[in-house]
Amino acid sequence: MATIFSICLLFTLYYITFSTFYSTVSGIFCEEINEGIAIKRVEKRSHLHFYFHDVISGKKPSAVKIAGPPNSSAYGFGATMMMDDALTEGPEISSKLVGRAQGMYALAAQEDVSLLMVMNLAFTEGTYNGSSISVVGRNPVFDDVREMAIVGGSGVFRFGRGYALAHTIWFDYNTGDATVEYNVYVSHY
Repeated sequence: MATIFSICLLFTLYYITFSTFYSTVSGIFCEEINEGIAIKRVEKRSHLHFYFHDVISGKKPSAVKIAGPPNSSAYGFGATMMMDDALTEGPEISSKLVGRAQGMYALAAQEDVSLLMVMNLAFTEGTYNGSSISVVGRNPVFDDVREMAIVGGSGVFRFGRGYALAHTIWFDYNTGDATVEYNVYVSHY
C-alpha cells in the first residue's frame, strides 16, 4: 500500500514540476487576452454582389472532375469537381474580374441535383484585394435562390460570418456551364 502511495506521490510531484516548467517554456503558444486590454473593434456588415462563372466545357475549363463513381446515376451522385471560377462585376464573363471562387463541389444527393459547396471567394479588386470569404453549404442547383453559410474569412473579412445567396441566371444543359449571381452578406471586423 505504501508503495502505491509513493508511486502516486512521485507521479504527482513529477507532473506538477514538469507542467510548471513546460508552461513556462511554452507560454507563447497560448495567451488569454482580457477584454479590458483588448483593442476595441467595430463590427461591420458588407454586401457584395458579383457573378460566378463555372465553365466545364472548352479548351480551358475552370472546373474539372477530380473524382466520381464509374457508373453515374441519373443525378450524377458522387461526382466531385475542383474549381477556380472567375468572379466578375457583371453577368458577362468578359466583364471586370473581381476575384476567383476556388474550392470544390460534389453532387451530394441521390434523388435531386444538390451540391456540397466548399469554396473560398478570393477577391483581387479594390479594398477587398487579398481578402477572402469561406463558404460551405448545400446548393440545390434547380432552386431559384440557394443559401449557403459563410464560415470565416481572411484579410478585411477576418472573423467573417453570414450567408451567400446564389441565383442561376444562365445554364447550358449540354455543357454544364453556368453563370450564377451571388449576393453575399458578411459581418466582419
